[in-house]
Amino acid sequence: MKLTSVFNDSEEIPLKYTTDGEDINPPLNISEVPEDTKSLALIIDDPDAVSRNSWVHWVVWNISPETTKIEEGDVPKGAIEGMNDFRRKSYGGPAPPSGRHRYFFKLYALDNKINLSNGAGKEDVEKAMESHIIEETRLIGTYTRKSK
Repeated sequence: MKLTSVFNDSEEIPLKYTTDGEDINPPLNISEVPEDTKSLALIIDDPDAVSRNSWVHWVVWNISPETTKIEEGDVPKGAIEGMNDFRRKSYGGPAPPSGRHRYFFKLYALDNKINLSNGAGKEDVEKAMESHIIEETRLIGTYTRKSK
């Protein structure tokens, strides 16, 4: 399974997709999804956050396994968004308080759909995915806050 975007792995995320820009999700391309996949889940977090183990930027699940692209600033039809650490049920772009941070875009192929209501958090989704992950992949982007 592969996940790609407008930036390459370990490269800088364009300003447009950060809180310093338009704060919309970047387009994501999905390919080589395993045949027996029933749904996909996406978690974007920042493991370099100082205040906690990671800062959650976006949680989306029950993405159709036929999805090949998540459009810029959009949520796939039928998918459910969870609560991020900005306390919103939506994408929240990179916003490091200082220095360069890494952002992990983690995509999971699952053998079932996740039975959670919108607004559930990353931990709820990870628990619901336990023993149901067929395959996973990730894309890492970086961002350094621009001086204002």
